[in-house]
Amino acid sequence: MRLFVAVYPPESALDHLAAAVGRLRLGQVAADGTNVRLARRPLWHITLVFLGEVADDRAPAAAESVQAGVARWRAASATAPVLQLAGGGRFGRGRTSVIWIGVAGEIDPLYRLTRSVRRSLRAARLGFDRKPFRPHLTIARPGDRLPATDLAADVAALAGYAGPVWPAEQVRLVRSLPGPNPVHEPLATVPLT
Repeated sequence: MRLFVAVYPPESALDHLAAAVGRLRLGQVAADGTNVRLARRPLWHITLVFLGEVADDRAPAAAESVQAGVARWRAASATAPVLQLAGGGRFGRGRTSVIWIGVAGEIDPLYRLTRSVRRSLRAARLGFDRKPFRPHLTIARPGDRLPATDLAADVAALAGYAGPVWPAEQVRLVRSLPGPNPVHEPLATVPLT
């Protein structure tokens, strides 16, 4: 099964972001039926750790590792970090373009939380993607389905985006079921406070 650890923003932050995305060219052409690979709202999340493929029988160890990592982080952190979806940009060019929203606010605790969960996963001999943590929320993977000028205008608009602030109250270990209509299935939810 394909697993990751993530923070999901609350509905108030998602409402604000959905309105902003609807005003983008990406949102407009998606509403008109063009497939710009706009991520569905229930899938909007901030990935802390991507584990990738994990054997089904190792899922309980993954859940225990996330719980242990959060417990260690919680012992050293007084409160849940207050975050904000803000700014945005693009990874890649042409066919590999990914449009994202940045994360602002109390980011340092998120970095510490990510390191703590990774440490627990490593101790349990569970693999994960070791790329540096770059807090963001993926909006779309339009590739070259949108004219470059429209994409550039959307990226410029996202650079000034600022949503409401909110406390990150929990993390989830999630099973990702990819396909034409991907699904995220929470396997474990761990409170941060």
